[in-house]
Amino acid sequence: MDTLNEPFPVLVSACLRGVACRYDGRDKRSGALDELLAGRRVVAFCPEQAGGLPTPRRPAELRGGDGHGVLEGTARVVEDTGDDVTAAFVAGAERALATARRTGCAEAVLMPRSPSCGAGGVYDGGFTGTLTAGEGVTAALLRRHGIAVREAPGV
Repeated sequence: MDTLNEPFPVLVSACLRGVACRYDGRDKRSGALDELLAGRRVVAFCPEQAGGLPTPRRPAELRGGDGHGVLEGTARVVEDTGDDVTAAFVAGAERALATARRTGCAEAVLMPRSPSCGAGGVYDGGFTGTLTAGEGVTAALLRRHGIAVREAPGV
């Protein structure tokens, strides 16, 4: 995370900034991240809310691949009920990209393990709590468009 001292703004998962927007209606504010971002212009953004999903909402996981597979149409995002919410996740990712471009963000610090924001691992889609390698939908789209994506440390 050595580039967090750069002067340009950084897109950050809103839940990491204290916004109660997670699926469970809570936040995941990180004091360690607050310290790393001190002095930076932070653009807080929740792609799941931006895609039209409510808070709280049903837990969702990637099935059939990761966020890259979702963007390619070979994977999807499903709730624990089996309802497909892929369109909302893609719409939220597209809005995150538009926000990053509009505000000049060249990097993003995102919530680990999230089907939207996970940048190193995501849950396996079987609601077993098993992590698998891959990225969430928003992380994948941002990376494809040249935005440096990192997961928040210690969350």
